[in-house]
Amino acid sequence: MDHSRREFCFLLPAVLALKDQSPSQSVLPSKVYPFDSLPVQAGGGNEFRPVFDGTTHDGYKIQLHQTDLGPGAMPHPPHHHSYEEIFLVREGSLVVTINGLESKLGPGAVAYISSNQEHGIRNTGSTHARYFVFELGSQNQ
Repeated sequence: MDHSRREFCFLLPAVLALKDQSPSQSVLPSKVYPFDSLPVQAGGGNEFRPVFDGTTHDGYKIQLHQTDLGPGAMPHPPHHHSYEEIFLVREGSLVVTINGLESKLGPGAVAYISSNQEHGIRNTGSTHARYFVFELGSQNQ
């Protein structure tokens, strides 16, 4: 049976839509995440609390965690990855370095890190810094 390019163009959106309905994707449900119920990973005077990790209704990967970083500490050396990140500062003082450019952040400040941009974060204050990290996308994208 021969099909024209025009018929193929009409079918293509339907075929692509089927890809997004894969049963292996678990969509994050609406949910409340009380701070006291979050698991804590601690080390070196720092705490890490994963909040959620999953996909949105259209299959987009999203992850959220909270970090409590001790004075003068860094969670890890500067690095880069294919997914984007957003830092939301709750308390304390941080310096975020993006491609060698340092910016000071305080409570309420936000930093957005594009895909594959080298970045690092450091607590420059004398008290703990508390911030949220949103990861958007996945390492494989």
